[in-house]
Amino acid sequence: MTWLVPLPVVMPLLGAAVTLLMFRRPRIQRAVSIGVLTATLAAAVALLVLSRSGPLVAAVGGWPVPLGIVLVADQLAALMLVVSAAVTLCVLVYSIGQGVADGEQATPLAVYHPTYLILTAGVTNAFLSGDLFNLYVGFEILLAASYVLITLGGTETRVRAGTTYVVVSLLSSVIFLVGIGLVYAATGTLNLAQLVSRLDALPDSVSLLLQGMLLLAFGIKAAVFPLSAWLPDSYPTAPAPVTAVFAGLLTKVGVYAIIRTETLLFPGGEVADVLTVAALATLVVGILGAVAQSDIKRMLSFTLVSHIGYLLFGVGLASRAGIAAAVFYTVHHIVIQTTLFLVAGLIERRGGTTAVDRLGGLARTTPVLGVLFFIPALNLAGIPPFSGFLGKLGLVRAGVQDGGPLAYVLVAGAILTSLLTLYAIGRVWNLAFWRSPAGVSADAPPRPSSRMMVAATAALVVAGVALTLVAGPLYDLTDTAANDLLARDPYVRAVFPGGVP
Repeated sequence: MTWLVPLPVVMPLLGAAVTLLMFRRPRIQRAVSIGVLTATLAAAVALLVLSRSGPLVAAVGGWPVPLGIVLVADQLAALMLVVSAAVTLCVLVYSIGQGVADGEQATPLAVYHPTYLILTAGVTNAFLSGDLFNLYVGFEILLAASYVLITLGGTETRVRAGTTYVVVSLLSSVIFLVGIGLVYAATGTLNLAQLVSRLDALPDSVSLLLQGMLLLAFGIKAAVFPLSAWLPDSYPTAPAPVTAVFAGLLTKVGVYAIIRTETLLFPGGEVADVLTVAALATLVVGILGAVAQSDIKRMLSFTLVSHIGYLLFGVGLASRAGIAAAVFYTVHHIVIQTTLFLVAGLIERRGGTTAVDRLGGLARTTPVLGVLFFIPALNLAGIPPFSGFLGKLGLVRAGVQDGGPLAYVLVAGAILTSLLTLYAIGRVWNLAFWRSPAGVSADAPPRPSSRMMVAATAALVVAGVALTLVAGPLYDLTDTAANDLLARDPYVRAVFPGGVP
């Protein structure tokens, strides 16, 4: 069944070509986009089931490994594919509903659909990539598409924010490319499975340099402090569906790259302590920024940065329990953060602004909107029994099991961040939903939200609750994925059944 492996990449690319040709037929564009992402989700689910018996490997173009591009679908990659495909499908439905509600005038749909599908192809290619250069290609595909999406509408604010985003992204790409060149110069290969043995044979100083270059590039993409200042100023200016898919997926691709390279190529070592310190700084600085915000979208942007620290928490511990909890929390955070940014879009349409000092009474005037915000907000804060609590509990347990002083400090920082997250979202609830209307004119007149927008958001809210209901099997899956990541042998044997050349 290895022919299934390239489909999550190929189908969105073909769909992008078809939607571009159909630029004068928006209904066909919508149908093709939804059909392609639905098929991508089905293929991802099939890969998740099939990869339980071992990683699936596809040599693209029939070229022998390691000469050609290789795509690998193990449990981690397949799980990320399923979550990303489900999220992109829901966000697409939301964006279609927004276009219908606005009379298809605010969004250039002829550009939106092919660009969105190209973004999806870049994300899936990054998850499946079996060599460093193809991982770089995946990043560049999704970044090129994101440059278009973040400046949709061409307003001054969006172009300014997009410029910052482009400059930072290009800088991280240059660092990544230089790192790739150094890796190839030192080892003679970029195939991840082949790099396992060749990097182990390098002097410690050379290996540390290569690891540092890759971590620097991925840290910028994942918005790890102090490389995260660009994100809160870039994301809130884009249209709601674009901001939602960026928040849910783009930073997580960087986190995925960190998890993959740190476990497969650079297991253990001195950098683990650096990652834990970066995790603590990201947690605390990000959430302090969120507490200081009076705008919902900026508050969510800072919580996005802050909770990246939870993901680094597990990676820095470098234990099976830590990696499993980090992967579980990644799945949770993709769904919940995307949901909250979609809700922020609904709030902006209903109240004309996302500034909490200009909002009020939304729970009474729009109770459905109150429910859509309240449930994922509690989940983000880690209130029992939601998946956010279970993921944080797993990370705290892994930190306690580690037993080191730095691990205990990180546990304290994680608990403090969770409490401050509850304070930040509680403040939004009290001011925007619970109190009486502020009586201050909004930034823009209210606009209606279509049923498709509400339905797509509600679907993600249900998905977030469902993560709690399936937390047991999901944790078993992430534990298996963590075991395979740390063992490394299943991945290497799948790519080179006859032994590494």
